[in-house]
Amino acid sequence: MAKNLEVPLLLDFYGEMLTDKQRDFLELYYNEDLSLSEIAENEGITRQGVRDSIKRAESQLFDMEGKLHLFERFNELVKGLDEIKRCADAIYEYNLDHSLSREINENAARIKSLAEYLSED
Repeated sequence: MAKNLEVPLLLDFYGEMLTDKQRDFLELYYNEDLSLSEIAENEGITRQGVRDSIKRAESQLFDMEGKLHLFERFNELVKGLDEIKRCADAIYEYNLDHSLSREINENAARIKSLAEYLSED
């Protein structure tokens, strides 16, 4: 079973909507890098039971993202904030090079600071 790199990210967004067991299995498989056999042994169930639970949970995560688009929207916001920071830097540098306005530099610095604050985890 090939590991999907998107699942741990979707788990961060939608994990609370899964059952405790599904969430635990996904955490063990994706974040702790345990094999299906190791999880099965620890849980006292079959490897196939673990695989089925993980597959159902993955399907639920992708279904939730397909309906809610939280992960997609988050990525768009991160890209937008990065662009805002780049623009604020460009304004600041242009203003410095052309000795225009202290107020413009202060506002550009404030914009960049706010974008960085909003980008923090």
